[in-house]
Amino acid sequence: MSAESETNKALEPLVAIARGVKARGLKGEIVAELLTDFPDRFAEIASLFAISPEGERIAIKLERHWLQGNRVILKLLGYDTMEAAETLRGYEFGVPESDRVELEADEFYEWELEGCLVQTSAGENVGTVKGIIRTGGVDVMVVVRDGKQDALVPMVSSIIVAIDKAMQTITIDPPEGLLEL
Repeated sequence: MSAESETNKALEPLVAIARGVKARGLKGEIVAELLTDFPDRFAEIASLFAISPEGERIAIKLERHWLQGNRVILKLLGYDTMEAAETLRGYEFGVPESDRVELEADEFYEWELEGCLVQTSAGENVGTVKGIIRTGGVDVMVVVRDGKQDALVPMVSSIIVAIDKAMQTITIDPPEGLLEL
């Protein structure tokens, strides 16, 4: 990869794929919570970015990794002691958005929905997506509304009529009373 393309990747938005939880072992490994639905992708990653809680980015080379349940153990170049690895606790590890796993046309990443305008099938503006709550069952979209309490919209096909990522709009057909809750 050329220096110019590396610089461009360093400036583009990042997709978080893991979050440092704790240091592990004497060789400077860090245990990280998986933030990706594609844990096998670590096998293809040579470098990534460590993002501090304040948003500072550090380019890091990935020496090796292994999966352990719903976590990944990362060994990063230059982090060779438990103390060095501990400095990455709370950091997110990300890749440039252009390196994200491509999804099918009808699939989306949660972060792609944040900020989307939500409207009813009748054309009424509801608000904008603040985030997604994973409930263990049906995920729920949190919609911020002007002057009203946030709306919680279940992400089921009978309510979510269309998601247009390009236009950043989501059309819903809410059952009676859903938006009054």
